[in-house]
Amino acid sequence: MSEVLVPIIVVPVIFFAIVMVVKTISDNAVRKKIIDKGLVNEEVKYLFAREHADYLPVSLKWGMVLVALGLAILIGRLVPYSFQDEATVSGMFILGGLALILYYLVTRGQQRDDRQE
Repeated sequence: MSEVLVPIIVVPVIFFAIVMVVKTISDNAVRKKIIDKGLVNEEVKYLFAREHADYLPVSLKWGMVLVALGLAILIGRLVPYSFQDEATVSGMFILGGLALILYYLVTRGQQRDDRQE
């Protein structure tokens, strides 16, 4: 059964990923050319420049969460076998939650700095 499902699922996922990468690259190239030629006013330049800065905190959040989950799995593997599953799952929730709280504190401080400037 899985031999049949793998090509049905994997091929569209790979195709969609390739399409999204090509679309993102071409959209960014078009935006740069329009801005370089001066065909847009200053307000639109500000919107395009701001778009890249907004992705940084989101990437930081998911990086922190994934590192926390990986750490929880690693710690779960180190505990005795009889308690391993419970320790792994609870560790994933605890460390994932702590990562989100830490992310909140980091971005809140960053937003304060941005407002003061």
